[in-house]
Amino acid sequence: MACNDANQPLLSAVASPKTRKSNGDGPKRRRRIRHVRSAPFADFGSIDTNGEEALPISKSIFGRLNLNLKKVSLVLTLYLGVGTLCFYTIRNQIRGDKTNGILDAVYFCVVTMTTVGYGDLVPNSDLAKLLACAFVFTGMALIGLVLSKAADYLAEKQEILLVKALNMYKKAGDFEVLKEIETKRVKYKFCTTLILLVVLILTGTVFLHKVENLDLIDAFYCVCSTITTLGYGDKSFSTEGGRIFAVIWILASTICLAQFFLYVAEVNTENRQKAVVKWVLTRKTTNVDLEAADIDGDGVVGAAEFVLFKLKEMGKICQSDISLILEEFEDLDVDQSGTLSLSDITEAQSGETRTPY
Repeated sequence: MACNDANQPLLSAVASPKTRKSNGDGPKRRRRIRHVRSAPFADFGSIDTNGEEALPISKSIFGRLNLNLKKVSLVLTLYLGVGTLCFYTIRNQIRGDKTNGILDAVYFCVVTMTTVGYGDLVPNSDLAKLLACAFVFTGMALIGLVLSKAADYLAEKQEILLVKALNMYKKAGDFEVLKEIETKRVKYKFCTTLILLVVLILTGTVFLHKVENLDLIDAFYCVCSTITTLGYGDKSFSTEGGRIFAVIWILASTICLAQFFLYVAEVNTENRQKAVVKWVLTRKTTNVDLEAADIDGDGVVGAAEFVLFKLKEMGKICQSDISLILEEFEDLDVDQSGTLSLSDITEAQSGETRTPY
């Protein structure tokens, strides 16, 4: 759980009994709180349509990288083009098993950017070594920041095909397919990436066995040392046809393996969170829980108080989150009535813009 303070009072002496209206002696009506308008999603930012301040979009240290598949392909092509030109220019300063000058340059560039480093082609001069150092760093950044987006895009496309195949005899429409993908997104990403990884491993093994004339054990050994970027170098792609295949296969297999381990971690995290939620919803509520959930200390726990307590227990929110929201509520509640009205908000925001917390 994200927070371990679920059994502490939800409020730290910020709410007072006056924030609740008198219960009175009349009959109580059941409050309709199940269906409410949702707040805008802060993750995506809001569109400024009425002159209001839009939600800020978070920035990474690398800036905003909203690259589609075409831009990803363009960046990859540019990287390989520049790398091929550089390494072809200094091809005489690279020693090892060579086939075709341009093909060897592309192959060396791919092996460098994926950090496989077989050793069948190695820099043999100061200039070649410096270029290799520059391209390995830029290549790792390219894989980590750009190519993962392409892998994610392809995984999502495979998700749809997988779900449609599973629901082939159920006559599920597009809406049902998308709904199922949304509810089981992490699971389907894991499954599709696993299937793709197995296909790539089998394809690489068969190709090395048939084209590079390696026996099955050596072919599988070479595949495993390649996709894990171990790259011992005792077995590699040495023929011209093999290196053409390797340029595409190495990129796809190394990225697929990285995505697979990412989805394994996501599945484990999701399963753990589901287990916590199930435990919270099935365990017995005690007197201690009621005391912790009672916000205003009136001895009665309302629906909103109970929901807050359960969300906090699940680790969805923390005490600090609640405190910050309540501070904002008190700032907006100008007349100190315990409720917000349009006049409260207008009066509170008519002055200078408050500094965000």
